[in-house]
Amino acid sequence: MAAEQLSFQGWMGLDKDSAQGKMVWQSFEPKKWEETDVDIKISHCGICGSDLHTLRSGWRPTRYPCCVGHEIIGTIIRIGTQTRGFQLGDRVGVGAQSDSCQGRFGPCDECAAGREQYCIKRFVGTYAGIHFNGDASQGGYGLCNRSPAHFVVKIPPGLPSEHAAPMLCAGLTTYSPLKRHGAGPGKAIGVIGLGGLGHFAVLWAKALGADRVVAFSRTNDKRQDALHLGADELVATQTDGWASQHQQTLDLIISTVSSSKMPMGDYLSLLRRDGVFVQCGNPEDGSFQVPAPALISKRVKLTGSLIGSPGEIQEMLALAVEKKVVPMVEVRSMKEANSAIVDMELGKARYRYVLVNE
Repeated sequence: MAAEQLSFQGWMGLDKDSAQGKMVWQSFEPKKWEETDVDIKISHCGICGSDLHTLRSGWRPTRYPCCVGHEIIGTIIRIGTQTRGFQLGDRVGVGAQSDSCQGRFGPCDECAAGREQYCIKRFVGTYAGIHFNGDASQGGYGLCNRSPAHFVVKIPPGLPSEHAAPMLCAGLTTYSPLKRHGAGPGKAIGVIGLGGLGHFAVLWAKALGADRVVAFSRTNDKRQDALHLGADELVATQTDGWASQHQQTLDLIISTVSSSKMPMGDYLSLLRRDGVFVQCGNPEDGSFQVPAPALISKRVKLTGSLIGSPGEIQEMLALAVEKKVVPMVEVRSMKEANSAIVDMELGKARYRYVLVNE
């Protein structure tokens, strides 16, 4: 059923130059309507580092034209007849994944277990992907989004949309591994990089009850922000001896840095025996160099993590309401999307830009 029709228009990346603030506002074709879909009138969309990687074909060649944006908040304006649990006007969100084999052919083992982000058949990103019906996926720098209802989540009352939007990717990408690896009472957590992802990692670690949270940044410039977010300490890695001073003090490290130039040996030395290092950032500039002794000597674990499932999103949003988690965001008009992505690339965001349709 439908209550309102919107044309699908948005900021489209047409080539690699679009990452330099050269997106073009134009109409685009959403995926063909299926009765398992919902249409969403977009009110907010966070700007993610993935948007920039994709616009400039940094990870792989991008399918242009492409409307990026996968931290989408809005209201439902059309509901497929095969959906359940939604009503017109519901405030909902869509994160970085908008399709998998879930509910289509008999789910794979991962989807059946509620780990849709690891779908064996295909991970479909909210933009720059191909849906199972063969159509391109388009994101949230625009007026309207169409997504399979399975990947649409309700936003709980009491959580402002500008706060909820960046939780759908940046927040989830850090919440999921923290929860999975036991962040909570009795644990000391390290967070590498205090940006969009890293500032959420600090917030979630404290919300989950970790005894100690240590942020790692190149300089001391973000010290006050780190303490404001709840970190117990910020370690400046440009300072001589920083690693030796903190050896074997952490149980879990969340790395949000998208650079292959990290001193992995130094960071792994910070872990206690059986500690876990989780890589969340996805570099464009090559592969990590990992010294084997750093893994062997303390039996530490090196792993990664990809966003999270729809179920984890709902769990995370409930925690945000319960613990009154407040991210640091700056609201920008959707009309300013080109200048906002340039500012994002320049590192001006403190710590997430959210585009708003006025």
